[in-house]
Amino acid sequence: MTTPTRLLIHGANGRMGQALLRLCAEQNGPCAIAGAVSRGKVGQRVIAGVPQFAASELNGAPVFDVAIDFSLPEGFDAILALCVERGVALVSGTTSLSEAQRAALQAASERIPVLWAANFSLGVAVLSELVERAAAALPGWDCDIVEAHHAQKKDAPSGTALALGVSAEQGGAQPRYASLRAGDIVGEHTVQFTTLGERIELIHRAGNRDIFARGALHAASRLRGQSPGLYQLRDLI
Repeated sequence: MTTPTRLLIHGANGRMGQALLRLCAEQNGPCAIAGAVSRGKVGQRVIAGVPQFAASELNGAPVFDVAIDFSLPEGFDAILALCVERGVALVSGTTSLSEAQRAALQAASERIPVLWAANFSLGVAVLSELVERAAAALPGWDCDIVEAHHAQKKDAPSGTALALGVSAEQGGAQPRYASLRAGDIVGEHTVQFTTLGERIELIHRAGNRDIFARGALHAASRLRGQSPGLYQLRDLI
């Protein structure tokens, strides 16, 4: 019987961190939380059986198999260094990393398995592969990526749209982007290929944010025990 993957949740006080803690507890089997790391002071040392640590106490974290990081760029260097030091895998969705941090991630991949993704939806991971294949199969077609998110989202195009654009470029297309910010839309992405007389649309719609936490948990369980390298989510499906 496979032992549960011991996880260290870095950024545990954020929206994604809270979802990861809740969903892992609900699964009761494939994963176990070794510790939760949050910014600021820790008021209670153990919550629902999970040891709590402040970011300043990161080096005192217990043994874990994979760290899942949804924090801020200023906290990224420490968790990456800890994973390299302990020789364990890192799954990260922290956005707005600097070029130096991306270079550090690449360097770390020579020693440990690492995965960084802008979007942890398994459906989006499959969509990115379909986009690349479609772009390669349809040379000369127009490629447009249209994304919609809630009114509070500030960045546009979204990180997911840009990542889909990279997949299109790898297939030989030159994507254009359009963004919509309205209401409480969780996330919708349409990749459209058009030529004279015909059009193909590849669409993904997110119904709730739990899908991203489930994808991160899936990635962590699959990344455990892998050889060092820089992985994509679609590599682990």
